[in-house]
Amino acid sequence: MSDVPEIPHGNLGYIAQLAAQAAPDAPAIIDLWAGRERVLTHGELETKLERVANLAACLELAPGSRVALAMPNRTEWLEVFFGVMRAGLVPVPLNIRQGMTALEHCVRDSGAEAAFYDLQAFDGVEALFAHLPLDRRFALDGAPGAQSYEQALAAMPDHFAPIAIAADHTSFLPYTSGSTGRPKGVVLTHAGQIWWIRARQRYWPFTASTRAAVAVPLYHKNAMAGAVKPLLFCGGSFVLMPGFEPRAFLKALAGYRCTRAGAVPAVYSLLLRERDLLEELDFSALTALSMGSAPVQAELLEEVKRVFGVYVRESYGLTEGGPVMIGPAVDGRPAPYGSCGVAWPEGEVKLVDGCGREHPSDGELWVRNPGVTPGYHNLPQVNAQRLRDGWLATGDLFHRDADGFFYFRGRSDEMFKCAGESVYPKEVENLLLTHPAVSEACVVPLPYGGKGHAPVAFVVPYREAVVEAQELKAHCLAHGAAYAHPRRIHIAGEMPLTGAGKQDRQAISRLLSALFAAELEGGEGR
Repeated sequence: MSDVPEIPHGNLGYIAQLAAQAAPDAPAIIDLWAGRERVLTHGELETKLERVANLAACLELAPGSRVALAMPNRTEWLEVFFGVMRAGLVPVPLNIRQGMTALEHCVRDSGAEAAFYDLQAFDGVEALFAHLPLDRRFALDGAPGAQSYEQALAAMPDHFAPIAIAADHTSFLPYTSGSTGRPKGVVLTHAGQIWWIRARQRYWPFTASTRAAVAVPLYHKNAMAGAVKPLLFCGGSFVLMPGFEPRAFLKALAGYRCTRAGAVPAVYSLLLRERDLLEELDFSALTALSMGSAPVQAELLEEVKRVFGVYVRESYGLTEGGPVMIGPAVDGRPAPYGSCGVAWPEGEVKLVDGCGREHPSDGELWVRNPGVTPGYHNLPQVNAQRLRDGWLATGDLFHRDADGFFYFRGRSDEMFKCAGESVYPKEVENLLLTHPAVSEACVVPLPYGGKGHAPVAFVVPYREAVVEAQELKAHCLAHGAAYAHPRRIHIAGEMPLTGAGKQDRQAISRLLSALFAAELEGGEGR
């Protein structure tokens, strides 16, 4: 990879240094936090990162020590994230939309010895860190029991003397969303993360003129891998929004002349409802859109392409898996609808069937590359189950066609049996989305008498559409397998989402269970 420069010092924290040296006055981050615009150039960001590194060194913590990070989408999040890495410390980015129990678990499990936070991150953030044994605390604008981040940073020198770290040194420790059980800490190394960034730039390069809109949380892979890291590396820029609000997002996309954006499918479903802005605003600067981090329906992909008039790519990635190991074909072949692409030129992938044998076309995706996690933190049993000879068993089910294109079918733990037949929620969701009134759909299993489980759906129609559950059930029976049609359908105006913007399947399952479990368990509606 001689054509792509090395990140200095083998340290992910220096990801933005080359761009700062090449074009210090070029914009890096357009921050829209709190309704005001702050533009940070690449040179200004570099100075901030050097000061944070010096501040981290003053904490007198051993290399590899963990530092909890709890902030909303604002430049300070990135300053701390990359700055403490330069000093050999390991940021632990917290999903600030999780409950207090999960957050306390992440901080305790990681062994964090310091914390950087914003009182506006979530209710109870101050109580969380005051309750835990952390005597090194920095808060934006100050807080009782914490030092002022701004004052401490202003007192630091502009230059930090680089330190030596090993290639397998942990770069950061994110925690998965915990869809099953407690959140799991994912160890990610500097060498592995740098490998991925350089491979991304080699095969699918961004340029200094690339500008993205970022509205999903910074603690989520979709934001960091899809935009922030590659753009800071190449000298591009991004509009950093405090959160996702459909109309504000569309206005930023057009007003700041963004060339690309990426988000989870639920975000695009919400954008498509704002038909007045979609017709009024100018999106001519856009060159590409991507969607991923959750199952993508072909119907949604096609509608987004039609509305915005640009190439739309389905993406796939896994925090612990690289993070991305399937993508656009290097030879330029377009991916068919429903496919997230082909295997990367670097790294290995294979499909494994239910008997543990490699299968040419269907099975669980296994990946092996330098970016794969060396292990889950404090979880030896999980490591034994999912990591074997460098291979990661992702838990995601795929089909690979004769041309090498991969199609995501769903999570292995989401597939269920109904009357002896295998049902994949994503396939039922796709079927529901072929109905012209349906904007979003989520399908979960509920116990179904003596027939295992039955598919039950949560549906959000388009804003102007009126549709009944019986009409949608009839649509599924007419166009799909009878055993897979949703036995009950709940129609609502808004889809419950997780902090990462994905459909909150746990919340949806609880709601649908409260509505329908009793009658389905009794065998009604077969």
